[in-house]
Amino acid sequence: MSATRDFPRPGRRVTADDRARMLRVDQAGEFGATRIYAGQLAVLGDRHPDARIIAGMAAQEERHRKIFDAMIARRGVRPTALQPIWNVAGFALGAVTAAIGPRAAMACTAAVETEIDRHYAEQLAELANEDAELAATITDFQAEEVEHRETAIARGAEQAPAYPLLSGVIRLGCRAAIALSKRI
Repeated sequence: MSATRDFPRPGRRVTADDRARMLRVDQAGEFGATRIYAGQLAVLGDRHPDARIIAGMAAQEERHRKIFDAMIARRGVRPTALQPIWNVAGFALGAVTAAIGPRAAMACTAAVETEIDRHYAEQLAELANEDAELAATITDFQAEEVEHRETAIARGAEQAPAYPLLSGVIRLGCRAAIALSKRI
């Protein structure tokens, strides 16, 4: 798949298919985020000092997912067929990083939110003024994703064991999930 087929080139109108791909991948990403946080909370429990923070971020991701679910239904967009995989993979990623330790869980959040921030910025650049509802939704959610990243860094993400490697692997996985969810 070429980059020109994944998202439109600058100066080209965003088609209905382009917007459908954007919605499909955004809904999949928000679903994956809810599963990552579920995995983290399953391991850390509700008494860990970070549990309240993680639960708050999870609630925001759940709100994002519900809004994208409604947009997908209203616009007749086919969701990704990979959702069962993202269900298991997201939970496993959250559980494994939390099992390494709370800083690794925060490193996971920082890595994922870094990629989502980048992804949303690319989508906003492509949308320009062509879909006000989708652009406003993405703008709102992007601000919360940046907050999640900043919170994770403040909670010790960068002090996680092997942080550069852990972050790099998670970010690569996010980019792969984004690419796959656009099409499948």
